[in-house]
Parts: sequence; structure tokens; C-alpha cells
Amino acid sequence: MATVKTVVQCDFDGTVTFEDVSFAMLDAFARGDWRLLLHDYESGRITVGQFNREAFALVKVDRETLMGAVKDRVKMRPGLHRLVAACRRRGFRFVVISNGLDFYIKEILERLGLGDIEVFAAETTFHPGGVSVRYVGPDGSVLDQDFKAAYVDFFVREGYRVVYIGNGASDMVPAKRCQYVFATGQLLADCQRENLDCTPFEDFNEVASVIES
Repeated sequence: MATVKTVVQCDFDGTVTFEDVSFAMLDAFARGDWRLLLHDYESGRITVGQFNREAFALVKVDRETLMGAVKDRVKMRPGLHRLVAACRRRGFRFVVISNGLDFYIKEILERLGLGDIEVFAAETTFHPGGVSVRYVGPDGSVLDQDFKAAYVDFFVREGYRVVYIGNGASDMVPAKRCQYVFATGQLLADCQRENLDCTPFEDFNEVASVIES
């Protein structure tokens, strides 16, 4: 009997971390009221791609300065190492797919000794004028929205069963397309409101226990 291929798709900001790392960077370095853009995004007036492009266009510092501002304040959700190890023992593919920015996600995971985790996030380019951001989907096309859902759809087409782990409002659309959902925060509230079956969690040890069993 063939084993079902399984991918565990995990969000980053607010899920792996307790706060949004990009928001902390924007609070520290954006030259302008980036939260007006956030309000437009949360109200559905602009896409996540527009939000990040315009918000990070207000940032005029380099990568090292941005990372230096958050390196001592990023609080990680407990149990990530155990979760990744559990997935690997089961033969599950563990990936981080985030609306956040690739440079800080990869550096934070590297510092944790988890630099070999696959990461798909906004591609970031630093240049003298600031920071450029774009989302590239699994087919190589540039996306402005539904980045996480595009990867769920890709994995399904590739024959995977998709397990989703998330916390935010932007996780609801991809979560609806998955076979199994672990939810906390706003995603948990949204799942409960829409009667979407999910398993609540507070830290990754709880998720790892389910995967191990």
C-alpha cells in the first residue's frame, strides 16, 4: 500500500514567532505612517503585495540594521525543533510559507540551527533607495495576493496531503483547502466561526504530539 505524501505547511509571523517581525522592523525604521497602509490592507482595499511594497519602500536602512533591531526581541513559539524532528521521522515534508520577508525568516531559522528548512516568502532586494519586495508563486509567476493558497494548490496538484499550521486572518483561505489544520489566534477564531474543523494549539509541542501519534 502506497504511503500518502504529506507536507506540513507552516506560517511564520505570529505562528513560529509570537509577533510579526516585519511590523517590528517597520515600527523602527519606516519613514512615514506605514500603519495607514496596514489599515488599507486589513480592510481589503489593497493586496498584501501592495502593502509590503509600499510599506518597505518607506524603509531606507540595510539588512544588517533591520536584523540588529529585532534579533534580541524575537520571541519564538516553543517546540519548533521537536515539531521539525517529528515531521522528519514520519517522512513529512516541513515547509515555512509566509507573507513575511525571506531575509529575516531565513536568518532567524539559521540562528536556531534550522537553516535547512524550506522557506517560501516575499523575495527581498536591498538597494541604496530602500527595500524592494515581491511574491513569486510556485510556477514562477509574480503574485500580489493568495501567496500561501497558491502553494497549497501546488502541493495538492503534486499529490500531497497538506497539513496547515497558522495563526492569522491571512491563513483562513489556504487553511480551507487543506486536509488537516492546526490553528491558534485569529485563525482559530475564524475556523470556529465558520465551523472549519481544526486542532487548537498554543505551542508546537502540542502539534508535534499529534504528528508523533
